[in-house]
Amino acid sequence: MTIRIKKGRTGQSLRDTVVRMSGIDLSACYQCKKCSSGCTVSGHSQSPPSEIIRRLQLGAGDELLTNDLIWTCVSCETCYARCPMGIDLVPVMDALRAIAIQRKAAVPKGNVPLFNSAFLKTVNMFGRTYDLGLMALYKIGTSSYSQDADKIPVIFSKKKIAFLPSWSSNLKTVKRIFEIARQNKGK
Repeated sequence: MTIRIKKGRTGQSLRDTVVRMSGIDLSACYQCKKCSSGCTVSGHSQSPPSEIIRRLQLGAGDELLTNDLIWTCVSCETCYARCPMGIDLVPVMDALRAIAIQRKAAVPKGNVPLFNSAFLKTVNMFGRTYDLGLMALYKIGTSSYSQDADKIPVIFSKKKIAFLPSWSSNLKTVKRIFEIARQNKGK
């Protein structure tokens, strides 16, 4: 596959911004592609993780911010576990997501940002995810209130999710993490 990169000042600044935000040394990657071979979503996206890193190394511009992998990355850290250089791609993807939102880059197809936001809201509120609350926030965001409503009784009867949230014993720590993240936004 041919990688096309638009030359310009934005590429260098994008790479520098990602490095600053993530704290990851992108130059350590020597393109062994072990991250891509283990990635659970690379087969369903435009580019594998190794290509994202290579594009950043070569000075890709804002066109990288429209890549669907930055939104579909599930942060499983399989790439990190496989990387012989110990490069953690999750902070890189987080940085690219934050930059895409900041620069108002094209929003991906589907509701990945909405799901991400709803998930983080429940974790912030309860210290852990609350499935029913997550489902409610997502349904409100998509305005698809009755879609899949027939599955709710089955989910409850099989005890797949709890009706009431369980609170984390470390709620203060989780709140502090969210506060620090809010303070450091864009730094």
